[in-house]
Amino acid sequence: MGSDLSGFINLAKELGSVDAKIIDPGTIKTAAWVRMKCSFGCKYGPRRRHCCPPNTPTHKETQEMIDCYKRALLVHCKANWNDPSEVVLKLEREIFLAGYYKVIGFGAGPCMICKTCNPEKCAQPKNARPSMEACGIDVFETVRTNGWPIMVLKDFESDGNYYGLLLID
Repeated sequence: MGSDLSGFINLAKELGSVDAKIIDPGTIKTAAWVRMKCSFGCKYGPRRRHCCPPNTPTHKETQEMIDCYKRALLVHCKANWNDPSEVVLKLEREIFLAGYYKVIGFGAGPCMICKTCNPEKCAQPKNARPSMEACGIDVFETVRTNGWPIMVLKDFESDGNYYGLLLID
């Protein structure tokens, strides 16, 4: 695939995403409030999961990491259809094997790999990835800046748009 990442867009779709696009990492927005909202506005028990704050990078650390990359892949998924975290994990592996050794992925929402999170040590570090919001990425602003739809859902039964992200170089 060389420097052309279009094959990964097609692979993302094959893995179940609605769409994917290459974006400029400069369009990825980070902010302190995002991680705070993730810490105190989530029903899944942040502070008890290894992929949730305070176990994730701060927005400043995340921004420093983003600044090391020239390209990113934004992955668009629909609710009740597939999990962007699963798509991101599979894409990350394939992108790595294609020679992009710096690739790192971010999923959506809390890690739900294990039924109960081991309080001492992550039982699935090979498969666990933090969400964008857990690392201080403003998903709403990032997605809107890149021309895709996202809105606040009124309830858990509403269909939504969910996103994953991969930093690639």
